[in-house]
Amino acid sequence: MKLAIVLFNLGGPDSVEAIEPFLFNLFNDKAIIGAPQPIRWMLARYISSKRAPVAAEIYDHLGGKSPLLKLTKDQGEALKTSVAKEMGEAVEVETFISMRYWYPMSEDCAAKVKEYEPDHIVLLPLYPQFSTTTSESSINEWHHAAKKAGISAKTTTVCCYPTNEGFISAVTDNLRSQIEEATYMGKPRILFSAHGLPKKIIEKGDPYQWQVEQSALAVVEKLNMPNLDWWVTYQSRVGPLEWIGPNTEDEIIRAGQEKRPLIIVPIAFVSEHSETLVELDIEYKELALSQGVPLYLRSPAVATHPFFIDGLRDLVINHISIEKEVLPEGHEKICPHKHTRCICKG
Repeated sequence: MKLAIVLFNLGGPDSVEAIEPFLFNLFNDKAIIGAPQPIRWMLARYISSKRAPVAAEIYDHLGGKSPLLKLTKDQGEALKTSVAKEMGEAVEVETFISMRYWYPMSEDCAAKVKEYEPDHIVLLPLYPQFSTTTSESSINEWHHAAKKAGISAKTTTVCCYPTNEGFISAVTDNLRSQIEEATYMGKPRILFSAHGLPKKIIEKGDPYQWQVEQSALAVVEKLNMPNLDWWVTYQSRVGPLEWIGPNTEDEIIRAGQEKRPLIIVPIAFVSEHSETLVELDIEYKELALSQGVPLYLRSPAVATHPFFIDGLRDLVINHISIEKEVLPEGHEKICPHKHTRCICKG
């Protein structure tokens, strides 16, 4: 059997010149701005042109481009090796990358998958927690590109894995030593920080916030440390809309007022990129120290941590044999019924 694993991620500009078109692609996605065309196109042009100079300053810290593609390739290679080792010679496996807002995007990826001629395709978002704004947008775009490319191979989708054993074990493993270090400065506070969303998206049934909370709870339970001080917070808030909270910046300020050492855990990011390397490592660290936080530590993203890669491997292998097209880990619906935008078919 020839197996194709398609990894979904956000994408990021590969040059200074790519920053504005990358932002345009982001804001022209109807999952991000729900206005009809051509209004959405005009809004995307306006917002991307206004935000490009600010984004350029952010990417200047990263050498003028995003590291996300290289890091995703590293994850793909590690996953390919792990799956091939586990399944043996009976399966030929290849990983492909489908970025949502910059190259290689879905059409580029679909062309390569078509050329590979797989017997089975597993779609794997590198978003442990499902959202209509991330995983669903990527899945929908892939199916459009796959149809255009004439891909007919059986395709199954991992829609989410917020409490996957490998993912949770990797986060926990990265965190333990930092808790020990922070304890020398007092009782540490842990902020599980995830990218925020406008509150109206959650109110329409998006399960993202609930799944983020399940991930954080699973890490805390695995740590098994009594009286742990932990919070789930949300970062990257922009625009006039009300966003879900509490806000990570507000909680950093509160920790400073209480003189608590802080550990920030990027619970929804599996790779380093601008929101970890700049927002968390530079901007939020400067805020924390200016507010009197005695120690600021940031847990690394799980990246190619062996536990995480093994968790992804198990997800892929377990999704080869399923009959339904879209299922989470465990092959049963996990979201409470109020989360009506869940796409799980369990």
